[in-house]
Amino acid sequence: MTDPAVHHAYRIEDLAHRTRTSVRTIRAYQDRGLLPRPERQGRANLYSQAHVTRLHQIAHLLDRGYTLASVKELLEAWDTGRGLGGVLGLVTEVEGPWTDERPDRVSRAELENRFGGSPDEDAVSEAVELGVLERIDGDPDTFLVPSPQELAVAVELHAAGVPLTAISSHLRELRVQVEHIAARFLQFTTEHVFARYLDEPEHRTDANAAEAAALVRRLRPLAQQTVDAELARAMRDFATRRLREHLGGDKAAPSRPETRAVSLPAETIEAVEGLVGRENAARFIALAAEREVRARALDILASRPPEERGVGEPH
Repeated sequence: MTDPAVHHAYRIEDLAHRTRTSVRTIRAYQDRGLLPRPERQGRANLYSQAHVTRLHQIAHLLDRGYTLASVKELLEAWDTGRGLGGVLGLVTEVEGPWTDERPDRVSRAELENRFGGSPDEDAVSEAVELGVLERIDGDPDTFLVPSPQELAVAVELHAAGVPLTAISSHLRELRVQVEHIAARFLQFTTEHVFARYLDEPEHRTDANAAEAAALVRRLRPLAQQTVDAELARAMRDFATRRLREHLGGDKAAPSRPETRAVSLPAETIEAVEGLVGRENAARFIALAAEREVRARALDILASRPPEERGVGEPH
């Protein structure tokens, strides 16, 4: 019996033209199981509107960055009624903006004004490579700025005397470290929050996908809030320490020898804490060790023959 949807019948060349693809691609999709086989009518293979829809779905998913293997899994989920719509809603939420910041545009003249000089083509090319600037087709004198805040930071650093090459190097290094933090946060939330939505096929329903998308909206700001708080703490600690070093705050005090962590038995530490209190335990241990070292040095020195002692040494 002929499928009623085949009243829109296409030969493979017509289907390729209709969907802006190629005959070779259509056949490759069929071989991979992404596209249903055509219906045979006499000597002709005819494709329906369902094939047009499927090819549009494949193109849409590939544009989102999915591999052909992932596309096949999603389409199989759709075919078995397991909620492709919900999954795509989750994908849309994840791929949406993770910041309230809005992109802006800047001209070469504005760049020249902000950085106080003629545009450095090498610096512009490096900014494009880093994604700080994006070129606009057909308009070589205007750039898209995905993060105006990031560009503003570069302007302020340059105004303070930091060379553009140093700013670019710093951004490259910072990006590696931030990407590591992002990967760890994603691993953490996936393991403890999203695994139940992603691991078991029977859980990949529209309802669960919608719930997962809502969780993404709730959890999205947490990574930035955590990094902001920890960065503020670390900046305060390191900036205070560095300022004291440069102002010579520790110069009046005797120079401190390099310290090294040493493991002690727990019962020893507990005994010391019981003797002098927890707040004084570290200092007590350090002084006791120093006294022992000095005593042993004196013993060694006193045991040496008189003729080996230097001038001023005890006899």
